[in-house]
Amino acid sequence: MAKLVSVRVAGRGALKADLLVVARFKGLPIKLDMLPRAVARRIQQAIDGGAFPWQRERRHYLATGNKELPSVVLYGLGPSRDLEWRDVAAWLGSVVAEAGKSGARSLALVVPKHTLLEGEGAAERVARHLGMASYRFDEFKGEHKISTLSRIVLLPPEDSSVWRRGVATGKSLAQASALTRDLANTPPNVATPEWMAERARAEAESLGMTAQILAPDELESRGMGGILAVGSGSRNSPRLVRLEWGEEGPIAALVGKGVTFDTGGISIKPASKMDEMKYDKCGACTVLGIAHAVATLELPIRLRAYLPFAENMPDGGSYRPGDIVRCFNGKTVEIINTDAEGRMILADALAWATAEKPDALFEYSTLTGAAVVALGMSGAALYSPDDELAGGLLDAAETSGERLWRMPLWSEFKEQMKGAHADLRNSGGRWGGANTAAAFLSNFVDGTERWAHWDIAGPAYVGADGKGSVGATGFGVATTTLWLRRWSAAPE
Repeated sequence: MAKLVSVRVAGRGALKADLLVVARFKGLPIKLDMLPRAVARRIQQAIDGGAFPWQRERRHYLATGNKELPSVVLYGLGPSRDLEWRDVAAWLGSVVAEAGKSGARSLALVVPKHTLLEGEGAAERVARHLGMASYRFDEFKGEHKISTLSRIVLLPPEDSSVWRRGVATGKSLAQASALTRDLANTPPNVATPEWMAERARAEAESLGMTAQILAPDELESRGMGGILAVGSGSRNSPRLVRLEWGEEGPIAALVGKGVTFDTGGISIKPASKMDEMKYDKCGACTVLGIAHAVATLELPIRLRAYLPFAENMPDGGSYRPGDIVRCFNGKTVEIINTDAEGRMILADALAWATAEKPDALFEYSTLTGAAVVALGMSGAALYSPDDELAGGLLDAAETSGERLWRMPLWSEFKEQMKGAHADLRNSGGRWGGANTAAAFLSNFVDGTERWAHWDIAGPAYVGADGKGSVGATGFGVATTTLWLRRWSAAPE
């Protein structure tokens, strides 16, 4: 797993760092009492003399003459009323980048006072974003770009004990997100279905989970025709992984789409951006990140994860438009488009998860381009028939700084997915594609009251033409883990 920068809250001893970062909002005071008096006085002089900018993205550099804190960067954050969490996240990223440019090994950060930066949840987000800002995926580069920054010390605007708890959780979430990103970024010639299944097993065993891997023979004996159909054109045969953790508490089932590479099959995709189809396994990678967080934080729940892995390739053995496939729950599906493959492997996994009667079921998938057309790259489409569950997830996303938007599960979408010669068809056409895909999946969660489908096609990764670092983002790990924490702590 990628090594992330260490983040902690300043203790009572002397403060020492190669670089000190202080930020200010227009018109708001700055808490400098945790700094050495000479350094605090030097910063106050810059403020009084007008050298310390308050305008957003402006900065000023100071030499302090102090051996323990020799260099200071003063950041402007603009008017406090205009601040959103994504602005804070961008600032934290620039802070880590600034430290990297300067060659600093250690960084001290004075966190400014603001309502967005108060409480344990804020501390958690700050630690998570600082940790992830140092993330690099350079395993396949001949020359590794190694950052010298290894340690960040936070000087919080409030009670240190609250921040210590939040920072500890944030660090765990950063590591869980790094696992998700590492796996999703791994290229398809390495991350085959078998390789992903074995990595899932190794990760599970390291966390004290049990792991079960179904190979093609057992998939066939269980009647899991959806997974077998999608993987039928590849020399890399499909797998289905089931992980289990915990012995007490409510049962949470997590299902994640793991298409290790998606050509579209017989209904082949255009060549443009096909390289990004290694990210079609992001749903399964997200589930593994959540499982890592649940085990690391020792949440009092029983977790079951179901990870279908397949490679969708065109070949003489590939499944075809017009084929009829029977899935694990006995329902038959008429294949309209072989590029609607994610829902086929999810059908078997969801049906298995449902058969084991979880108390709540979440599924994650880079399922449709239609979700990206609707919401762009910033947020995921959320589908759930349960108002309370949807509301709780939306609130958790707001707290975690991720974006979810609830979409409709109208009855006409489910009607649209009925097949002409089978129970269902796997594509409902162009209009409302994200909605009809969700309606298709709803046929495989019968008997589960609380379920939600996350179409994370937009925010799961940043493509070459997007903003920010190219690669997987780890989206969904923080929000789901927070929801699970709240759920496990709620009175029965």
